[in-house]
Amino acid sequence: MKSSRVRRLRQDLSLRLMLPVLAVVVFTALLGVFGAQHHVDTIFDSWLLDAARSLAAQVHFIGHHAQVNLSAQSEALLTYDVVDSTSFEVLEGQQFLLGNPGIPQSGQREKSYGPGESAYDARYGGHDVRVVQVEVKGPNGAVAKVLVAETLIKRGRARTDLLWTMAPAAILVLLAAYIVGSAVRRTIGTLERIATGWNQQSHASLQPVLLDDVPDELMLFASALNDLLERVRAMLERERQFAATVAHQLRTPLAGLRLGMARAAQATDVASMRLVLNELGDTTQRTARLVQQLLLLSRLDPEVKAGMHLAPVAVAKLVEEIGETYLEAALQKGVEIELESTTSTDFVQGVPELLGEALGNLIDNAIRYTPTGGRILISIATSPTRISVSDSGPGIPQDERETVVQRFVRGSTSRGEGTGLGFAIVKEIVMLHNATLSIGTGDLGGACVTIEFEAGQTG
Repeated sequence: MKSSRVRRLRQDLSLRLMLPVLAVVVFTALLGVFGAQHHVDTIFDSWLLDAARSLAAQVHFIGHHAQVNLSAQSEALLTYDVVDSTSFEVLEGQQFLLGNPGIPQSGQREKSYGPGESAYDARYGGHDVRVVQVEVKGPNGAVAKVLVAETLIKRGRARTDLLWTMAPAAILVLLAAYIVGSAVRRTIGTLERIATGWNQQSHASLQPVLLDDVPDELMLFASALNDLLERVRAMLERERQFAATVAHQLRTPLAGLRLGMARAAQATDVASMRLVLNELGDTTQRTARLVQQLLLLSRLDPEVKAGMHLAPVAVAKLVEEIGETYLEAALQKGVEIELESTTSTDFVQGVPELLGEALGNLIDNAIRYTPTGGRILISIATSPTRISVSDSGPGIPQDERETVVQRFVRGSTSRGEGTGLGFAIVKEIVMLHNATLSIGTGDLGGACVTIEFEAGQTG
């Protein structure tokens, strides 16, 4: 599979590089052909025009009629050519005066060289010829025409010689193609060696790849790979720590359950059995709560942040709904829950279930540590949006406020059975929502925990 991908990359690079080279070759070839034709026409037309102009100089007008005084020696000199055959004709209007009659007066690829002077391709005497035409104007509007026609043998040879001079350019093009192909192979070979080294290293460990021999063009890719390896290492480390923590935290309640079941089996009367079963029920409830929190923590990995589907969450409605679910627990303990009157219509971008879980953990902690007859106050502030939960409990000492948000850490004022996960869950949910969590002392004398959302998240 890898070799197939490499071949496709090599072919792609070759096409991307060779197609422009081929385009340049074709353009150069066409330019050479047209250039050779242009230079040949220009040079040979110039020589042919000189002959026609010399003949035109021998045309004189007597009255309204043109006459040509051309000696036999001059005529022989005009038509002499070792390679090509040259013909000429002098006309007054359409009347033949001298030379070889029937030379065409128009043709293809006509080119003008000035007033009354032109050259064109035609067919004469069974041969392809190049004809030049020069007009001689006399008095009273009389016009004579001088036509000189020449076959194309010398022109063809000259054009071929010019094209042959382009042969080194063709060799250079082939050499360039070879160089391009070699460069592609070398480049792909370098990529293959680097990729093979990275692949071998990634199978052996997740350590960062060495950047010493990485070309500058691949440095961003290598840095991205190292970032990915770092995230994988961090994720695996989190998983390892999480598994170890779960095993440690579940060991105690599971041992308690086993002991309780043994005691229940050994109970001699119903009353003793019920006492043990009640204890088992409490242990089971705490274990279920621990498992629930552990499962929630497993969902709060930072890697899931990119896949979170955020939606507008009405803050006041969320606080009211979550607060109502804890009213019964607060009444059973004799704690008063109060929602500070607010007209907030703020919305925040978030996951309602996670935000509800975070707020529920704060209220649950407040109920646990607020003594009977105490108060819990839930308040909402705006600009930016903040949710605060205050209680009249013992509070959290200043030097412990940074550590209680860590997993399985409980404050010195904690009482009863707890998991030490409540604040950790809140902290991670808050971080996933780009919000901040702060712990202080509230107006009720106990702890005041505040979730503050960024201004860009509220609306």
